[in-house]
Amino acid sequence: MGIMKKMKISPSLLSADFSRLGEEVVAVTEAGADFIHCDVMDGDFVPNITFGPMVIKAIRRFSPLPFEAHLMISRPDKYWKEFADAGGDIIGIHIECRVDQNSLITEIHKAGKKVCMVINPPTDVKTIYPYLADVEQVLVMTVNPGFGGQSFMGEVVPKIEQLAERREKEKLSFEISVDGGINSETAKIVKKAGADILIAGSFVFNGRDYKSVIEGLR
Repeated sequence: MGIMKKMKISPSLLSADFSRLGEEVVAVTEAGADFIHCDVMDGDFVPNITFGPMVIKAIRRFSPLPFEAHLMISRPDKYWKEFADAGGDIIGIHIECRVDQNSLITEIHKAGKKVCMVINPPTDVKTIYPYLADVEQVLVMTVNPGFGGQSFMGEVVPKIEQLAERREKEKLSFEISVDGGINSETAKIVKKAGADILIAGSFVFNGRDYKSVIEGLR
């Protein structure tokens, strides 16, 4: 099931050279990336602060690819629209946020954007089952969010398998995305488990040849 298909690759800008962010977006776009992944952190929901909508707006013109705005923030209900207006095509919201998820999903869809439901390593995968028919993506975190360059947590892999099984059983269409510690070895593991999209930060941007790294992950 998961081994034959061509994986989609979403380089995470968290590991890019921030002094040349526009150039980095151009480079991974030309190297064959499928998405641009923007890790938004507020210093509250996760212990780090990255960037806001102004940065996404500034780099949006450098690529025609879909931008994923992964909102690791406590109040996605309050700020998602700013990221959508800045150029985010797919809005990532965490199941762990204490917001009305159904209303939020509806609002994002009304704005013509796609929804990605994100789940952290300690969270029971069953908590997102009620939303699977209503979202375009599910992102399984294979590290605890907050910082790039962490090691892959293998104990999370069964979640990917369970989501893939449920998708098949219920005949749903959401894509499964995986973020955290992705490299050439862990990519094989999550691919076999049923993942469709790999989010890779340091593994892509620490390589000299983005194209060969991206193709290697597929």
